[in-house]
Amino acid sequence: MALFYTHNINEQTKLGIWRIEEPEAFYLEKVPLKKGVSHPYKRLQHLAGRFLLPTLKEDFPLEEILVADTRKPFLESEKYHFSISHGGNFAAAIVSSTSRVGVDIELVSSRIVAISHKFLHHSEKVFLNDWLHLTKVHLELTTVMWSAKEAIYKWYGHGELDFRQHMQLSGPITFKADETIVLPFVFKKHEPIHVTVEARIFDQLALAWVMTGS
Repeated sequence: MALFYTHNINEQTKLGIWRIEEPEAFYLEKVPLKKGVSHPYKRLQHLAGRFLLPTLKEDFPLEEILVADTRKPFLESEKYHFSISHGGNFAAAIVSSTSRVGVDIELVSSRIVAISHKFLHHSEKVFLNDWLHLTKVHLELTTVMWSAKEAIYKWYGHGELDFRQHMQLSGPITFKADETIVLPFVFKKHEPIHVTVEARIFDQLALAWVMTGS
């Protein structure tokens, strides 16, 4: 078993990261393989992400998962709201019986800085520039910003979002005693909605999640 991290957000919502160390056969004992996932590595990530769901909630009905046109997996019964993400040899999932959720994991890599113009609003670039003198922290926070917006994208679930205009940091980032990073965002696709994203850094892995009332 390779459960890397779990977090009980509340009685209804649980988050976890799985380190992928097992062969495909291990996951196929419990996870139905979706048609169309042909690349061996992508298939392993896909299986591990779904395997994690009943690890978080024992009665999660894997066989009932459907996939929307936007590629968002969901349960028609809405017994649970959930989100899955993959990055390197890790899979993350968040499951809630009451709240809309989104999760994302990203490997901390310098490539994120090279594409930051695609997802950072000007005001967010200004904020991150204050950390340029701390190269490692700047890279980690840039990755967290990308991961936070990916989590919001999955929480929204309907696609067609501009990462610079529709999701913007709306206040200062704060740090909890347990090293959780708290990021206030305003989501502007329609009427502005204030959402709070929380994040963690594990060595070279960034994790971000968001949840709101259903």
